[in-house]
Order: sequence, then C-alpha cells, then structure tokens
Amino acid sequence: MAYNLKNKLVVGVSSRALFDLTMENDIYEKEGMEAYCQYQMAHEEDVLLPGPGFSLISALLKLNELPGNEGRVEVIIMSRSSTDASLRIFHSIRHYGLPVTRVVLSGGGSPVPYLNALKADLFLSANEEDVQSAVDHGIAAGMIINGSIHEYQKNRDLKQIRIAFDGDAVLFTDESEKLFQKSGLEAFEENEREQAANPLEEGPFAKFLKTISRIQKEFAGQKAPIRTALVTSRCAPAHERVIRTLRAWNVQVDEAYFLGGISKKDVLKAFDAQIFFDDQMIHALDASEVVPSARVPYRNSA
Repeated sequence: MAYNLKNKLVVGVSSRALFDLTMENDIYEKEGMEAYCQYQMAHEEDVLLPGPGFSLISALLKLNELPGNEGRVEVIIMSRSSTDASLRIFHSIRHYGLPVTRVVLSGGGSPVPYLNALKADLFLSANEEDVQSAVDHGIAAGMIINGSIHEYQKNRDLKQIRIAFDGDAVLFTDESEKLFQKSGLEAFEENEREQAANPLEEGPFAKFLKTISRIQKEFAGQKAPIRTALVTSRCAPAHERVIRTLRAWNVQVDEAYFLGGISKKDVLKAFDAQIFFDDQMIHALDASEVVPSARVPYRNSA
C-alpha cells in the first residue's frame, strides 16, 4: 500500500534553507553546476552547519514524538541538486539525527512542480524564483533569509514551535496594503473602519495557519506544541477587521501585536520565533538579525 500523506503536515525545505550552503552556492553562481558538484563530492564527509530553517524543521519533526502524533509531520528535502552532489546532504541529516527520509533531487530544474503532487503545506527555500512559483501555485512559501544563522541556533528550546506571521500579503491578500500604498494612511484607515465587518480575503499563508490551528485544538487543556503570533504594522482602528477575519476563519492566534510602524525586530526576539514570515524584504532582513525569517513574495494576479 502506498504511503498516505493525507492529514499530515507536509513541509518541503530546500537544502540551502536547512543547511548553511553559502560558500557552496557562491561556487555554483560563479563556476556552474559541475564545479559545485565536484566540490560537494570532495567534501561529502564534511558535516554542513545548520541553516536558517534548521531550528524550525527540527522542532516540527519533534511533533512526531508526542503521543498520538506519530507521523504527523513529514519533511521532504526539495533540492535542485544532482544525485552526485546529494550525499553530503544525507550525511549531514544523519549527523544531526533528523528523521528525514524523503528527498526530491531535480537536477538543476525547479522542484516546485512536485510540491502539489506531494501535498506540501509549506515550502522553504533560498531560491526566490522557486518560492514565487510555489506561491503562484497556491502553496505557502517563504524565501529564507540568511541572517546570523549560527547565533540563533544556539540554546534553542525545541519543545515548542513558535511561528510569527505578518498580516497583509501573508495571512491576508494585499488588497488593503495596495490601498495604503496608493492613497495613504488616512484612506487605508477609513476603508478598514468601513469594512470592519467584512473578512479579509485569504492570503498565501491562510491555509497553513488554519492547518496549524487544527493541530493546536487537538491539545485542548494542554500546552500546545505550537504557538503563533501575528506581528503587523497595522494599528487601531485597522485592528478590528483583522480580529473579525480570524474569528470568521475559526482561527485564534496566541499572540497579536499591532505595532503601527514600530520595528518588529524586538517583539520577534522576545517572542523567540523559530520563523517569521513577512512580505516586505526590509522587515524580513531586519528581523533576520534576531530570529530566522523568510520573505513571502506575494503577487496578486488581479
């Protein structure tokens, strides 16, 4: 009988998001795939250092150790690498004891066409083209930012997964954000007051948040293994529509911060996020100094 991915939280992660392949990617960019493969083969016994997505993936896999949740999370490595260059990745996975057994090696091509086939709920990659394509195909995806990746891997508490989201163009569509950019703050706030009772449309991470919420509800009366936060530049009066939207989705985030333009970095550090998703590079880069961060390259086709 075929292995069934139904009712699992399926996460696709690129090798460059999971491990620090900064130098190796420089070789690929400057010298091409052959030089990259040769280097990886020559160093295939050398363990790769953790990358910016390592903490999140490690924590998600620990969900499978909880009673009744065995096999709940499936992590699949999605790499443009060739089979020859892949042994170093497998060696590093074994070294860190990550229970990852499934890998897609697309040999230089995009792995995105396989995400829907594998029922992926989330895709993390350092390749912007792949992330944009995944979002366009309806998959929650973030381009991982290479911040101070080794510092924030130290002393991580992997007992609880902490995920933070921006609002507009991440959990919701960018409709309101485009109005703000076009007409300014006053017009934006007036629109949000008038539309307060009308839920915002779902953005690229709405489905992923709903999946997480269903997992959290299974731990009623217990400490849930996942904690979520909304960290947004919205503030009153634009907060009401957000709260009513989440209520309409039957989703409740654990923490919410309506910062009104205040820097998100210190709040995210205090929350101790293992990943933060934001559509604006300026916010993702700033946050990446203290927590793992990813940019969501949202593009509304309308």
